[in-house]
Amino acid sequence: MKEFFKMVFATIVGILLFGVIMGIFGMMCIVGMVASSSGVKSVDDNSVMVLNLSGTMEERSQSDVYAFVLGSSPSSMGLDEILSAIKKAKENEDIKGIYIEAGMFSPDSYASLQAMRNALADFKKSGKWIIAYGDSYTQASYYLASIADKVYINPEGMLDWHGLASEPFFLKDALAKFGVKVQLSKVGAYKSAPEMLTADKMSDANREQVSVYLNGIWENILKAVSDSRKISIDSLNAYADRMLTFSTTKELIDKKMVDGVMYTDEVKKEVKKLLKLGEDEQIPQLLLADMSAVKDNGNDGEQIAVYYAVGDIVDGGARNITSSGAVIDAQVVCRDLAKLAEDDDVKAVVLRVNSGGGSAYASEQIWHQVDVLKKKKPIVVSMGGMAASGGYYISCNSNWIVAEPTTITGSIGIFGMFPDYSGLLKEKLGVKFDEVKTNKNSGFGSMARPFNEEEMSYLNTYIDRGYKLFRKRVADGRKLSVEAVEEIAQGRVWLGQDALKIKLVDQLGGLDAAVAKAAKLAKLDTYYTSDYPQAPDMLSQLLSGMEENHNNYLDEKLHDALGELYEPVMLLRDINHHNAIQARIPFIPNIR
Repeated sequence: MKEFFKMVFATIVGILLFGVIMGIFGMMCIVGMVASSSGVKSVDDNSVMVLNLSGTMEERSQSDVYAFVLGSSPSSMGLDEILSAIKKAKENEDIKGIYIEAGMFSPDSYASLQAMRNALADFKKSGKWIIAYGDSYTQASYYLASIADKVYINPEGMLDWHGLASEPFFLKDALAKFGVKVQLSKVGAYKSAPEMLTADKMSDANREQVSVYLNGIWENILKAVSDSRKISIDSLNAYADRMLTFSTTKELIDKKMVDGVMYTDEVKKEVKKLLKLGEDEQIPQLLLADMSAVKDNGNDGEQIAVYYAVGDIVDGGARNITSSGAVIDAQVVCRDLAKLAEDDDVKAVVLRVNSGGGSAYASEQIWHQVDVLKKKKPIVVSMGGMAASGGYYISCNSNWIVAEPTTITGSIGIFGMFPDYSGLLKEKLGVKFDEVKTNKNSGFGSMARPFNEEEMSYLNTYIDRGYKLFRKRVADGRKLSVEAVEEIAQGRVWLGQDALKIKLVDQLGGLDAAVAKAAKLAKLDTYYTSDYPQAPDMLSQLLSGMEENHNNYLDEKLHDALGELYEPVMLLRDINHHNAIQARIPFIPNIR
């Protein structure tokens, strides 16, 4: 028996030692892979940058150690890394062109697509070429690919071209089936964000504003494709009306939408011809991940900080219980902006905003911190896909605002939504309530009943006070009268190109234009940019634990599974944790 216990003990010790050794070995391998992936990559002569348009595109790229360890490729790209890669490709003499391979591509907004397309147009000014190929093209990927010198498609491929539509959905009746109602207090005839939960169709005001910005975006797309492909705008509209999507590839050639049909291996031969390579020679290729390791022009001159504010605007305490995606945590942002204000190495700040808003209280805190910062150094706002409602609130106090023509902005208005679960609890579940109270309004906010008329009047006064403050912040920041702001407020959403005409923004352009303006305001001749907040590298993520990355990975998979239903599901989950006053645009613009 003694020998038996010795053998068992020896086996256990052996297993433990083996686990420790394998853990150390695994850690060394991962650290080695991470270290090797972070080095500077050399570029071979006669190289081609490959831009694979598949998956989703967000404002900013994020390394995911969980996906890295599992060996799965990230399904999301960052606009920042794409723009950086295109710029490096333009400046690197060894890179001769860009090969765009179109696939199922879903960007966060047409403003991001516009920024990307403008970068590709700038790349062509260097005299280098762009070739595009797709087994099939989404409308978004074709909008980008149309800038190419040559656009090819698979002989059996498909090109989606149908125009734009916005199809919001409404959950009022669905909630009613569960005995749930939503009580609403809002200011602004155009403030349509709550409609998804409080109405069963679009209001006339919302239909009007959606029609205006949808047609504005489409006009930008039409003009860009028309200029590149030398096809009249009338023809492009006619193609959309006739469902060009189901046309043969021969018809696509006849209509000048593409230049030819090829299989993948044949496109490679075309690229080899451009590079003057023999049939047996390999094409030196650089993927997006490779370009991130390609050396840029260095850090000469003074520093301009580019601070990314992306996602829902939330109060600090709500960060861990709401907004599964990226958030603008007011406490974190205010702290970071305060540090940038005191950093003597930073001569100017560009606040890159891509947000449909959120908490009005949190937006006010960030507004104040911007005010503190601009007293010490210039701050310029660069608007991405959205900078609306709370996103505009945090932007309006800067020295200068730059927006893309198709940026969705404005939406100066606020609301409060208060779910009433009494029907669910009392009628559906049979829960009974009783009450003892000391004062008239001690039971305010009870789950047993909806707000009464007097309580709603208090809430309406509260919401109205918040709207007047928002309106005054805009008036002061934009140097307009309160009356002038009221004429363009009321929650109305504007495109960047229209916002310029009514003085909500100062200039049309992308991030580079905002950086150049910040340099001018700071009187800098030479400068470089640094991104804030700095994203944790893969090794830092690994050392700090994988729980957050695991949650992000699962959230990404949930997003893929739910599709368009993801946002309302998350909204309903988190609604009680949101601040009572919300400054946000419609939750789901749902442009397709």
